[in-house]
Amino acid sequence: MAVNGRISVSFADAFPKGAYAVGEMEPVINFDASTKENKVQALDKESGLPVWSVEVYDADPEARTKSVKVKIAARVEPALPDAQPGLPFRAVEFDGLAVTPYLVTGERPKIAYSYRASGVHAPSKATPRPAPAGMSA
Repeated sequence: MAVNGRISVSFADAFPKGAYAVGEMEPVINFDASTKENKVQALDKESGLPVWSVEVYDADPEARTKSVKVKIAARVEPALPDAQPGLPFRAVEFDGLAVTPYLVTGERPKIAYSYRASGVHAPSKATPRPAPAGMSA
């Protein structure tokens, strides 16, 4: 059986050292349906819900890609958790995380991943994570 589409993964497997939102939640724009004057928000192909995204920093020092965008399909803009005192970014965890591998062509082809989630929340207090190396308030 071939795997097509999104592959479900646990947050701990995708971000073993944690993740930090480094921006705000933003609507994903459907560039095919938009005009210069009228921006149209993208809709999720599976659910039909509006799609939002947030840039996330992977706190794993061994991560090959440090920054990724995670997209969330939701009727209303998902709320990011409050920042913790002393940290420049917001620690986050994602529910219903899935990845979709895709090929990036060019001089040096490589496999990249698109991240989707069903929700976002603050990390559990039971699993505290250190701030990312080199990132201080």
